[in-house]
Amino acid sequence: MAFEYPGDGALDYFPCRYGKSKLLFRGPRRRLDVPFVSAIGGSETYGKFVETSWPELVEQKIGMQVVNFGYLNAGIDVFLHEPQMTEILQKSHVSVIQLMGAQNMSNRFYAVHPRRNDRFLRASNLMRAVFNDVDFTEFNFTRHMLTALQRRAPDRFDSLAQELQMAWVSRMNKLLDRIPGRKVLLSLHDYGDPAQNDPLGPEPLMVTKDMLDQVRARADVVVEIEPSMQARRSGTEGMHFAAMEEPAALTMPGPQVHDEIAEALAPVLAKMI
Repeated sequence: MAFEYPGDGALDYFPCRYGKSKLLFRGPRRRLDVPFVSAIGGSETYGKFVETSWPELVEQKIGMQVVNFGYLNAGIDVFLHEPQMTEILQKSHVSVIQLMGAQNMSNRFYAVHPRRNDRFLRASNLMRAVFNDVDFTEFNFTRHMLTALQRRAPDRFDSLAQELQMAWVSRMNKLLDRIPGRKVLLSLHDYGDPAQNDPLGPEPLMVTKDMLDQVRARADVVVEIEPSMQARRSGTEGMHFAAMEEPAALTMPGPQVHDEIAEALAPVLAKMI
């Protein structure tokens, strides 16, 4: 895997752990005995394929250490089921929580890997009853599975989407309740090339304004970011990846998007610290 064994053109992310957590975060490892801001989220916060992620850019702007707790391919489940995170975040001055998509969570229809939340493990009896004409052994990833189901059975897909959205609201509220101290919600809207339309909708996947409204009261501030067209059209410009990773890099926010996230967050955090 590129983040563990960088090849030609790939970055070394210096993966590290904190406390007794089993989760590998982006390094180098930072000190937690000095004032710091926590950045919690998925691959977009981790900064996959990007040399300088938005947490590092924010740190440069506010003058306080920002610890990157972004986790590759994470959904809410990764952080909700990691008991060490609450203890680690007790010392955080402010926590910035990226809103992650609703697709990468275990739910009444299917189960995902406990740490690699984008990995589809198995369909439930309910899923097999609703989609009784689908062979689920052909799927390894949640996005691939959901895209296929939406195309094959759009009428039945709605019940699955509603389950994911209800589960997201419930779990996001639980996660925010467990994160101590002051909190900023980061809602990063679609950052991909506008010419490439995702049939499942914009990022964060399946998260609507109404869903955000149902969780915003548990945070001090909500920062919504609409990346510029210039940033969205920049493709892989300025990104670092091995030769075989270009398709994956095209699905990740590039340096310009990270710059725009930092520009939006820095003044908010500066007032809070």
